[in-house]
Amino acid sequence: MLDQKYIRENPEEIRRALASRNYAPALLEEFLAADRQWKSAQSELDNLRAKLKAASKNKPAPEIIAANKKLSEEIKQKEKELAALEEAQKNKLLYIPNLPDSSSPPGRSAEDNKEIRRWGAPAAKAFAVLPHDELGVKLGILNFEQAGKISGARFAVYHGAGAKLERAIVNFMLDTHTAEHGYQEVLPPALVNGRAMTGTGQLPKFQADLFACDKGADLYLIPTAEVPVTNLHREEILDGARLPISYAAYTPCFRREAGSYGKDTRGLIRQHQFNKVELVKFVRPEDSPAALEKLTGDAERILQKLKLPYRVVALCAGDLGFAAGQTYDLEVWFPAQNTYREISSCSNYKDYQARRAAIRFRRDPNAKPEFVHTLNGSGLAVGRAFAAILENYQNADGSVTVPEALAPYMGGLAKIEGVK
Repeated sequence: MLDQKYIRENPEEIRRALASRNYAPALLEEFLAADRQWKSAQSELDNLRAKLKAASKNKPAPEIIAANKKLSEEIKQKEKELAALEEAQKNKLLYIPNLPDSSSPPGRSAEDNKEIRRWGAPAAKAFAVLPHDELGVKLGILNFEQAGKISGARFAVYHGAGAKLERAIVNFMLDTHTAEHGYQEVLPPALVNGRAMTGTGQLPKFQADLFACDKGADLYLIPTAEVPVTNLHREEILDGARLPISYAAYTPCFRREAGSYGKDTRGLIRQHQFNKVELVKFVRPEDSPAALEKLTGDAERILQKLKLPYRVVALCAGDLGFAAGQTYDLEVWFPAQNTYREISSCSNYKDYQARRAAIRFRRDPNAKPEFVHTLNGSGLAVGRAFAAILENYQNADGSVTVPEALAPYMGGLAKIEGVK
């Protein structure tokens, strides 16, 4: 969340930022109104406490004791009112998005995003490339009908070489990020509590997008490993000498994807359950711009090793995620659709998540605690990498060549020709 003091002192800047991000200015006005009520109640409570303190110095007498008792009851009631007002003020604050970084391009939608660079050239195919979902079904390595029977729409069952390929991609990504890029591997729970979801910005705004456990359990299936991994250090004060801290985590992820439509609903692009390797960093504030460039480069390296053409796009202010201040999207080439599709978002959240989750650090043992900056990005979305491999490594006879980088993980299988 944003610094309350900064909002109070810079309302015009916040209004402009909200407008640039396509958010209604009412978010600011509602917070400021709730903030004024809270501050007024706090002032009244302080006055009552001061009055009671002064009265307590008087010589005890029945009328004074009675007055002080009445005053104490007023204070207790005012404390309850203040707690409710503080909760309302905080709730309003939690709905205000992060401020876009000055480096984020101006713009209202994805149409205004700025391409930064491209890597690799799409290979010319002498045949019509089948979409990954059609090819996967034809090879017998993907089955959407079985998934629909046991779970419903937007699920998939992987068979044979398909299951092995998915597992190979996960292990390849983890090995690359830990051995070559210096990340510490961590395997977190796939269920987290509401405080964890609030800490990274999923709650309260995106409640409808989450899979929540029922019967009163304060547990949610994670939409990304960003949530549990960022919250590993919730409410901690870190030793500055430990920074930067870099984690890589594989987890299944769960999203309702209620708003997707069209081609996004086909195949593996938007599933309710999917696998992902996530990269998460905790850094000093002054180091976060460079850390974002490195994190993005680490994710790019996976695509380079897989020899999958891609481009890097800087998201404009109007297309940024709720909690992000700056984001690069990696978009991989899908020949069947003749377009680039997102496979990773790498974001600098600055101190936005750290304030929500109370994650701080000390530059030295005697220094005042400061909020860290958090960053994360997909390194990569496994299902989308799987889909991109099926399309980019597809052969005229309908087989799929296994990328060289994955050969050590495929048990000697060089080509996927189907499940017999």
